[in-house]
Amino acid sequence: MKVIGLISGTSVDGIDSALVEVRGEEQDLQIEFLKGETYPYPQELKEQILAVCHGKPLSIEELAQLDDAIAINFALAVQSLQSEQLQAELIGSHGQTVFHRPPMLQQQPKIDSHNLNSPLGYSLQLGRGELIANLTNIPTVSNFRSADIAAGGEGAPLVPKVDAYLLAHPHKHRAVQNIGGIGNVTYLPPNHKLDWEQQVCGWDTGPGNALIDLAVQQLTDGRQTYDQNGSWAASGTPCTKLVEKWLEQDFFRQSPPKSTGRELFGEAYLAQCWRDACNEQLSSADWLATLTQLTVASIAYSYRSFLPQMPEEILLCGGGSQNLYLKQCLQAELQSAQVLTTSEVGVDVNFKEAIAFAILAYWRFKSSTPGNLPLVTGAKKPMLLGDIHLPLVNLKNNF
Repeated sequence: MKVIGLISGTSVDGIDSALVEVRGEEQDLQIEFLKGETYPYPQELKEQILAVCHGKPLSIEELAQLDDAIAINFALAVQSLQSEQLQAELIGSHGQTVFHRPPMLQQQPKIDSHNLNSPLGYSLQLGRGELIANLTNIPTVSNFRSADIAAGGEGAPLVPKVDAYLLAHPHKHRAVQNIGGIGNVTYLPPNHKLDWEQQVCGWDTGPGNALIDLAVQQLTDGRQTYDQNGSWAASGTPCTKLVEKWLEQDFFRQSPPKSTGRELFGEAYLAQCWRDACNEQLSSADWLATLTQLTVASIAYSYRSFLPQMPEEILLCGGGSQNLYLKQCLQAELQSAQVLTTSEVGVDVNFKEAIAFAILAYWRFKSSTPGNLPLVTGAKKPMLLGDIHLPLVNLKNNF
């Protein structure tokens, strides 16, 4: 089955779209990557999304308009990716996360009009699937996180099960490290043993590119949006004292399952980091080097604290995998492992997350296969992920 996977991550760089041929189920899962593109958001829409992610209030009407605008751009990404020879039969759309709140696990559910604190998590992805389905005339699966959250889970990360069946090695311990705006890891034991799937685990490790990108934008008054290849940071010297202080933040020490987002590692967090740094006489390059080292150190700390054992290979994906300085720092920090990218083991590094949501949609639509791993998210049981939307009216000719 030909499936398009769509996602725009917390970096809001654009809409990653991947067209893949999917066969099999779980143990016999096979994919053929046919085509991938990153479809850019219009600048005004990107700025609006980022403003909402950082807490800008919206009226219900404005929220509805933003929801539709994102869905239309996701549909345009589908249109751009397809050709007469390559037509999708199904779409899996993660949408655009604008808010994520982990569950309050210490609370017991109560039916109480005076208790306004929900023990369940909350995660909002805009770009409604029913509009994408009708604009493209292709069945669409969306809203992947809600079922896991309803079962008491974090709703994130959702790709570890896909990672397990695409990237596990018969004999090597691997860690798949996504570095988008936020970082997350999937630990993959060797898959030659019968019970290997029960040992797969994963969680959000902390900031990925989010703080670095924000700092670059502030330093350049918006003329640059990221540190290409990490070359700016590479010309500086990280302040180890600050990184050690920042690692005392509660999230890093929290045991998995755990998830996070820009709600924690966003503008307010960066401003606090800058206040901490004011007495250190850092140059701009030092500042970026220190923020980059925080991402590296948070990954290393997470591995040493929570992985069942250190991996032999670390497979990077996401935008941060293109940051040569970050990659070199991670290799220096975790010398016992070989730092690679997923492209080097057969899964395109630029579109791995989009491929994952194509597979999650396929599992939901084609075979009713649960897509979450309860050990990863904290959900009480495996769940079917995503809402299915069938096109009701052929709007394709009017799109």
